[in-house]
Amino acid sequence: MRKIGALGLATIAALMPVAALAQDALDDVADSGDTAWILTSAALVLLMTMPGLTLFYGGLVRTKNFLSVMIQVGAIAAIASLLWIVCGYSVAFGHVTNGWLGAGNAWMLLDLGNVREGTAIPESAFALFQMIFAAITPALMVGAWADRARFGWVVGFSALWGLIVYAPVAHWLWGGGWLSAAMGTKDFAGGIVVHTTAGVSALVAALLLGKRQGFPRTLMLPHSPSLTMVGAAMLWMGWFGFNGGSALAANDDAAMAIINTHVAACVAALMWILIERIKVGKATSIGFATGAIAGLATVTPAAGYVSPGGAILLGLAAALVCFPMIQIVKQKLKIDDSLDVFAVHGVGGMTGSVLLGVLISPAFGGVGFDEGKTMVSQLAAQFVGVGAVAIWSAVASAVIAVMVSLAFPMRVSEDDEREGLDLASHGERAWEMD
Repeated sequence: MRKIGALGLATIAALMPVAALAQDALDDVADSGDTAWILTSAALVLLMTMPGLTLFYGGLVRTKNFLSVMIQVGAIAAIASLLWIVCGYSVAFGHVTNGWLGAGNAWMLLDLGNVREGTAIPESAFALFQMIFAAITPALMVGAWADRARFGWVVGFSALWGLIVYAPVAHWLWGGGWLSAAMGTKDFAGGIVVHTTAGVSALVAALLLGKRQGFPRTLMLPHSPSLTMVGAAMLWMGWFGFNGGSALAANDDAAMAIINTHVAACVAALMWILIERIKVGKATSIGFATGAIAGLATVTPAAGYVSPGGAILLGLAAALVCFPMIQIVKQKLKIDDSLDVFAVHGVGGMTGSVLLGVLISPAFGGVGFDEGKTMVSQLAAQFVGVGAVAIWSAVASAVIAVMVSLAFPMRVSEDDEREGLDLASHGERAWEMD
């Protein structure tokens, strides 16, 4: 081997800073393929919100409340998006953290980095993707107070909820906060951050609002199962961006997350209508749609960590757990969660978040545990994460609901409820009723 002389060593030493700068420049350049995928995923998640969620919920309510559900979802998504830009992103993903809240670097998105740390995408793309998550999460709660909540209270509650409940929890799990950093709790795409927060908060809101007139004696049948099926189809499609985009790259992790998402939804939908066939004698379109959504919510926290076999088990669990929970909430507990937000989204998200602790094991084809983790410790971390977020969501939501009610009453009058919120609150009808 030829020896390097003193001059050669000096030359190499002189070039090292230049090489380091070149590498830094490369590290500061976003990958175009990953960026394109994240932008597409953001659009898919917005498709879930508007029009997917509006049609899914809109078809489930009575005709006289159809437009009220649609405008509530739209208004919530709008106010949540604006607040995310102003300060929500900073609270959730600010680079300065005390373990509980983020801070700095994002007031009005004015000080974003070229590339989000730990990814190969621009921080602006990351902020956009997370903004749509922040928009759809409070919109999920609309199903709990449908038919009776006052529009002003809905907007005020949802605006504060996004900053006080959602943004801190997003930081705890996804922004380097205490649950992920200290406990090792995992949540791939929102089983805790999205579905647990929205589901538990929806249950609290339903309790505070009280029951609809006639509940549970009067049947309040969906006015358009066909619209619900269309909405569910859009949610199903958009969920590919919801879970696949959470890989934050166009790679094998994204592809596997999408496969698992689809598999779980298929299994849960089929199992749900099988249970319906056994219990009530008929398989319904509403049952198929609800089962699919339950499966999607349940697989969400684990989509990037488990095998397709694990996703099948999660789909089965979604139907077997969420179906009876609907009966428990409405018939046993007499809580009027109008469109079963807690039983489907909340319970589904919590179930998947806990089962992740088992199905992530290589024994089930999962990606395996982090260094120093075992199945027992991972399960403990998942339980702590679900429990802490559920408690915070419940307490904070109750306080926010009461605070906002001091300015805007929570509930419409009995006459307005009988007339329907479309006309009473918005002066419109979806169509003329017979």
